[in-house]
Amino acid sequence: MKRQLLSLTALLGLVGALSLGGGGAASAADAQWTETGATQVDSLGSGQGLASRADGTLLYRGLTSIPLDLRIAGWNHIGDPDIANGYVFDAYQGSDTATSKMFAVTTPAGQRYQYVHQLDSGEKLNNSFATVSPDNQWLVSGEWGDRTRLQVFPAPLLNASTPATGGALAQAGQISLDKTVRDIQGCDFVTATRLLCASDDESGTLFPEIRPLLQVDLARAVDGKTVTGHVTSLFALPQRSTCTGTEYEAEGVDYDTSTGTLRAEVVQPGICALATTVYSYQQVTG
Repeated sequence: MKRQLLSLTALLGLVGALSLGGGGAASAADAQWTETGATQVDSLGSGQGLASRADGTLLYRGLTSIPLDLRIAGWNHIGDPDIANGYVFDAYQGSDTATSKMFAVTTPAGQRYQYVHQLDSGEKLNNSFATVSPDNQWLVSGEWGDRTRLQVFPAPLLNASTPATGGALAQAGQISLDKTVRDIQGCDFVTATRLLCASDDESGTLFPEIRPLLQVDLARAVDGKTVTGHVTSLFALPQRSTCTGTEYEAEGVDYDTSTGTLRAEVVQPGICALATTVYSYQQVTG
């Protein structure tokens, strides 16, 4: 999100030199979740985010996921997606001078509709992710940099207040965070009052962990009005690769409610940037 680690052309040129990193043990600092696996996916097509389908398969998003017509229209970045009631929600942003952001919603029948949000005063152009509340009525998204909020919109198509075939989309309140967060790449609902979010913050200044997995507990379920969120850092996302370097990048996050599986993506550094590791977790209950 803060950067495309390598351009499409440069990444393609690295195919022959790529060396993939492997799994490893879960962090001892992880008190709530235990790591259960790690797989490799292609950064170009899968390195921006992921979402679990009802049938248990995964939908991935990456640079090459952007349809040509949307790229021509100026939507050059796709964020971490979500799936709700069979509808796929994608977050798009444009150039550094953009004055709007866009959410594309694809119906179960394959029809895609565009919902464009004109930036409000003080709003950043970034559109890092899309996640839909468990009642399918509200869409939560986020900006880049240091922020004390997450944005809330009516969920296009699923919320009756939105146009039926695409159109304008206005904000509907926000989640006001009790701690500053930095470079949020993806969030997903675990329950109606809890989200898990992946942060690409490498500084260790806001939380002790580097690239932390954050938990946001809401005062009440999202309802289109401002609600407070309590932020807790759970653990550092792994930074493991056969390649040297520190330029990892935390990306999308997904929680599969049917299996209780949490997944988080981390792009590898250096010449391994063509590979993204998807780490899987299960919650420790005892």
